[in-house]
Amino acid sequence: MIDGSTRVFALLGDPVAHSLSPAMQNAAFRALGLPAVYVPLRCEPSGVPGLIRTLAAAGGGGNVTIPHKEVATGAVDRLLDTAREVGACNAFWSRDGEIMGDNTDVAGVLAAVESLSPPDGPWLIVGTGGGARAAVVAAGRRGAGVAVRSRSPERARALEAWADARGLPRARPGDCAIVVNATPLGLGGEDALPVAAADVPGARAALDMVYRPGETLWVRTLRAAGLRTADGRAMLVAQGAAALQCWFPGVDAPDEIMRAAVDAALR
Repeated sequence: MIDGSTRVFALLGDPVAHSLSPAMQNAAFRALGLPAVYVPLRCEPSGVPGLIRTLAAAGGGGNVTIPHKEVATGAVDRLLDTAREVGACNAFWSRDGEIMGDNTDVAGVLAAVESLSPPDGPWLIVGTGGGARAAVVAAGRRGAGVAVRSRSPERARALEAWADARGLPRARPGDCAIVVNATPLGLGGEDALPVAAADVPGARAALDMVYRPGETLWVRTLRAAGLRTADGRAMLVAQGAAALQCWFPGVDAPDEIMRAAVDAALR
């Protein structure tokens, strides 16, 4: 029942209509008996700071998705270590009168990659936004080097330099053992593949940050080429569970219930 004690959490981004975060988080809130509700809010970059402050001031919080994760870093009072390292904030809440911001995407990437029994070796990161930087940080935490691929050579060079500054070795795309799609390619049924299997002959595992009913074409294509693959639902659940535990300290996120809600929504 929604009443005056209900805490409101929201997903801020553009687009958000496709997101399964509301189904996942509302299932978790119900299972835990928490007086909370989670809603998607499509917004422009200029609206992000005001929405973050309004939601947090009312005792709620939420997540930030494409393309607002960098904007959100400047909209909170205290940016926690991982968000500061990544330079992107995807979770926010209020604590002792301060608006906190963190990045749970790194934990999501690591959990999703771990589910693939990942081989040692460098990672190819496709994309250059906040999700790509989270993947670079995740690779660094596994002691892996990185290569970057982007439609913009300038942005690719910038992310490579960013990884260099963190001490990650450079790699060639063809030598990478793990491939991560950190672009929106795949949300649309007619989207081009982020990278072809022939371009990553050394790859043995692939993570797509995108999810859609029936999996993305890229996931199906790379699996047919012999790679171990996961779409974005694995990362979604892991980062969502980490966010819930930021909003409700001391509460164990019901991972299996969250995963079941996502799977049901994608059927």
